[in-house]
Amino acid sequence: MKAAPLISLRGVAAGYKDSVVIRDVDLDIDTDTFTGIVGPSGAGKTTLLRLLLGSLEPSHGAIERAPGVAVSYVPQLETVNWNFPVTVTECVLMSRGGRRVPWPSRSEKAEAAAVLDRLGIGDLGHRHIRELSGGQQQRMFLARALIRRPQIMLLDEPTSGVDISTRHDVLHLLAELHDDGMGIVLTTHDLNGMAAHLPDLVCVNGRIVAHGTPEDVITPAVLEQTFGARMDVLQHLGMIVVVDSSGPGRLAG
Repeated sequence: MKAAPLISLRGVAAGYKDSVVIRDVDLDIDTDTFTGIVGPSGAGKTTLLRLLLGSLEPSHGAIERAPGVAVSYVPQLETVNWNFPVTVTECVLMSRGGRRVPWPSRSEKAEAAAVLDRLGIGDLGHRHIRELSGGQQQRMFLARALIRRPQIMLLDEPTSGVDISTRHDVLHLLAELHDDGMGIVLTTHDLNGMAAHLPDLVCVNGRIVAHGTPEDVITPAVLEQTFGARMDVLQHLGMIVVVDSSGPGRLAG
């Protein structure tokens, strides 16, 4: 018998002030989840992450959480103040949960160093955070999330503004974390570079338009419902490729 999900949304609606952003959401999240949420700006992607995180309460419906479920959040890099006077290691240690003592213990410092090593930036702990490249910044925020030992990790546009090589590295790292038993939920606007490589997708535009594998949901009909524009879906060397029909040869995302 399958265990109950760690987080379950049933008939959930949510928004801000008098505006409903997303409604009628049914979604289960567990450690076997590796899901990308795609949709246009304002469609409710970040709102859905906030509901899963618990930082936003639904205006309708119910959210059930397993007792003690541990969830970590990785924000968009564009929202971070990179001039804040802190080193990489200090930034990671600031994410410690449930500690009243402001300074880290020796074991916590060792754990931070081990997490940074695992993510390939162990030699950058002493650097100021603004001295990092985009890929290194993303790895630092993954380290901040990992040090909280989450069962579920939520990421808001983790490959926004990074190059193709970094995008590939981030996807590979997330796949490794998932293989280690962590649930992953991320938002992305990148249909070709990111979404097509994920095992599970949720298409959102004020509601869940479709949920399934990339082969199931990356179709012209679903994409038009999601993005409000006609897109062609091609196969190239066995890979799904989305082309924006509004312009010649334009790749979506």
